[in-house]
This record gives sequence, structure tokens and C-alpha cells, in this order.
Amino acid sequence: MEAFFISLSAVAVAEIGDKTQLLTLVLATRFMKPVPIIAGIFVATIFNHALAAEAGILVANWLTPQILQWVLGISFVAGGVWMLIPDKAGELKGDASRFGPFVTTTIAFFLAEMGDKTQLATIGLAARFHDLVAVAAGTTLGMMAANVPVVFLGEAAAKALPMQLVRGSAAAIFFALGLVTILEALGVV
Repeated sequence: MEAFFISLSAVAVAEIGDKTQLLTLVLATRFMKPVPIIAGIFVATIFNHALAAEAGILVANWLTPQILQWVLGISFVAGGVWMLIPDKAGELKGDASRFGPFVTTTIAFFLAEMGDKTQLATIGLAARFHDLVAVAAGTTLGMMAANVPVVFLGEAAAKALPMQLVRGSAAAIFFALGLVTILEALGVV
């Protein structure tokens, strides 16, 4: 359960203000059909994060436990630094609306999540916990927790959130994960 709850909370906070959340806002205002947009986010995220969690477990199996702890500790700290950098909203390329809200959301969200902070966090969390199902489920629900309100509340919610505080909170979570992991590598914890 620890892997699930840490994955859920880390990604839910990290996703706030992220480019995929901004993409959610763009899709919500473009299509104004919440159910297919939410379904598309879910499908894209579960596939993307299951693949990322599998990659994390594979990486964990290739490295010695001590090297893995150092790599993960440094990665979590670097992720904390990255959380402090605001994302910018991007425009959808081409006439994405011809595919409808579900297909457009699924494809756009899956592609936007590639190499994203939350995908890389999923890789790191899976490598740390060696639990594909708990990490993929936790990170997927974290993404849903952060994005579903955006679909319904749209631009008003995006303007009301204190983004500096949100980014700082996400960074603190990743710094804490990094510190604990580095202390474990040093044998202190």
C-alpha cells in the first residue's frame, strides 16, 4: 500500500501546473465534453504509466541495489528541481477535432506524457518499490485526481491555484524521496 499511496500523492501534486494538465484545460475548453475527455486521459495514462512502471522495474533489475539507490536518490532530487520550473501550455497541432474528444485526448495525452515529469517519476517509483501494479495504479489515480477537476472547473480552477505553492509542495515531496533514498544508500536509514 505504501507504493500506491506515495505514487498517488507524488504524481497528484506534481501534475498540478504540468503541461499535461494544461493540455487537459485546452481539451476541455475546445470540446466541452467532460466524459470522453476524462476517459481519454484515463486510457492514455494507464497505458503510459504501466509502460513506465515496467521500465522502472527493468532498470532496477539491471543495477545493483546500491547503484540503484544512488541513481534514484539523485533522480528524485533532480525531479524536485524540475518541479520548480513552470510548464507552458502548448497548442494542439493540426485539426485534432476531426477525431473527436476521446481519440484526440487519448493520443494527445499519451504523447504529451512521454518524457514528462510524472512519467519519469513513475519510472523512479517503480524502480524503488518494485511493484508495477501499485505504482501504475497510484500514478494513474494521481493523474486523474489532478486532471478531472480541470475538465470540470476549467480555466477558473487554473487561475485560482497558487502555482508557486503547488510547485514548491511537489518539489518538497521529491526532495524528501531523494533524501531518504540517498540516506538509505549511505546506510544511515
